[in-house]
Amino acid sequence: MFAVKIDAAARQNSVTVEYAKTMEDAMLKARSLPSVILIDLNHNKLDVLELIKAYKADDDLKKVSLLGFISHVDGERKQAAVDAGCDSVVPRSAFSVNLPKILKRHSTAL
Repeated sequence: MFAVKIDAAARQNSVTVEYAKTMEDAMLKARSLPSVILIDLNHNKLDVLELIKAYKADDDLKKVSLLGFISHVDGERKQAAVDAGCDSVVPRSAFSVNLPKILKRHSTAL
């Protein structure tokens, strides 16, 4: 569901979006140094907390902004993501509503 919204907002803002399904793929794709990496903190097939730590441990990748989105009721995981190094964490509802603005802001950072 969120991929459809992300794709639509990306098209609207002429932004290229890539998706990663494995930790290795996520690290490889991050090497292009995007202006932002969007992370579904409720992703059930990736250890997103380890992924955030890996990004922040890498001298080049730690410069990339990490924006996580999460269920508003999952305060514990939200705090864990911040503690791991996620730059910003927003509830899914706010992410969905503000996605076009988020992408526009980061597309001008290129």
